[in-house]
Amino acid sequence: MSFSRSPATLQNWSGSVLAVGIAANDPQGLIGQLEARLNSPLGSWLEKQRFQAKAGEVVSLQLLHKDLSRLVLVGLGDAPTADEPTADVATLRQAGAALANACIGLDGRAGVHLPWGSDGTRAAEAVAEAIRLSLYRDTRFRSQPEPRLQPKHFDLLGDLPADLSDALERVDAHCAGVELARELVAAPPNSVTPAALADTAAAIAAEHNLELHVLERGDCAERNMGAFLAVSQGSDLDPKFIHLTYRSPGAIHTRLVLVGKGLTFDSGGYNLKVGGAQIDMMKYDMGGSAAVFGAMRTIAQLRPAGLEVHMLVASCENMINGSAVHPGDIVTASNSTTIEINNTDAEGRLTLADALVYASGLKPDAIVDLATLTGACVIALGEEIAGLWSEHDALADSLRQAAEQAGEGLWRMPMPASYREGLKSTLADLKNTGPRPGGSITAALFLKEFVEGGIPWAHMDIAGTVWSDKGRGLDPAGATGYGVRTLVHWICSRADQASA
Repeated sequence: MSFSRSPATLQNWSGSVLAVGIAANDPQGLIGQLEARLNSPLGSWLEKQRFQAKAGEVVSLQLLHKDLSRLVLVGLGDAPTADEPTADVATLRQAGAALANACIGLDGRAGVHLPWGSDGTRAAEAVAEAIRLSLYRDTRFRSQPEPRLQPKHFDLLGDLPADLSDALERVDAHCAGVELARELVAAPPNSVTPAALADTAAAIAAEHNLELHVLERGDCAERNMGAFLAVSQGSDLDPKFIHLTYRSPGAIHTRLVLVGKGLTFDSGGYNLKVGGAQIDMMKYDMGGSAAVFGAMRTIAQLRPAGLEVHMLVASCENMINGSAVHPGDIVTASNSTTIEINNTDAEGRLTLADALVYASGLKPDAIVDLATLTGACVIALGEEIAGLWSEHDALADSLRQAAEQAGEGLWRMPMPASYREGLKSTLADLKNTGPRPGGSITAALFLKEFVEGGIPWAHMDIAGTVWSDKGRGLDPAGATGYGVRTLVHWICSRADQASA
């Protein structure tokens, strides 16, 4: 799939399908222009269809014109003013997803005419991303995939900057990272194993000239990663601690670390997931690692200047055998903190504990971890918004701004120190879970114990956003690839700051 800016107008563009964004009351008079081109009473037809141009509303009209097969109109909602009939980027992104789905079934070329606004470059980038990600389809595990027609090229029409080449190159990089994350999350646990994740890291490193270091079980034992290894000891598959590094050429001004939870399957251990716990879906418990893999894939293609970016994934399975960790066991993390395991299904924070200690040893300017960590976060924020915990206002603000640019929901949550009391153990330094109320908060406070040296740190709980049963927005049903674009926007903003 490809995108380009076209100088053509509504009157002379030709192709398979023309998609036009229409604001309420049509302040630009686009319906009249289309009536003139098609020599058809389009307005009266829309009245019969009860088209009100609500945001995301779509109507499609089959045509018999030799230079145009279908017309798609996408509602944009109320225009800000009659004099400036532009929609915000979020609305345009929604329109891009809606029109893309309306184009399914047609081959060839599509034209997209939208009110791009004053920041046409950003709007075009957002819409192109929405189109490509909406049309993503994973057929890897079907023996005979059903063919599906869709446009192979999209022309962007209207008032846009003459040169969009850089923006459209970013679209390819961003989407490639999201698609990688989706493929990792969606794949079954007998396909994406800890070793398979290490192989994926090796492929990225080889293709983009990154540095890779994989710690095996013995290496982790030498580093006293008792929390991580405790989780892995019930599985027949060896754990892998994956460290992938991007270094831009020239002077390095900023060092960042991304940490992703990498449980390729989570049975819950002896606190077995039962009832409505969706054990069959616990392949997506490595959604945090998928997000940081995708972000590194994108950053490796974009190659921002002045940065050193490290990706850490402590990957293993949480399974049950005669060697599996018991509820009540006490383990020692690599910073010598002792942890009483009162719930073997709160395993992700144990793997992250040793990863955060390792991350702190890299002396970065900031650490961000992503994890499908708690059901409590899903209860609090639902399936469209991830939770953000950080005691560093500047870091939290920059991540929220990056999420807004990416079109991904992110909400900052509190970290009251008093909730730390719930993690006290009578025998060890900490328990791995606190009381049921505020469970996502105590999980974040647990992780904080393993970030050393006052390094700015943020935790993102993506348990609700990593998967969509029915699809939403630009995400088809299944894995969403959440977090990739937020991380990429954040990393690139740090590069811009470093070069300023």
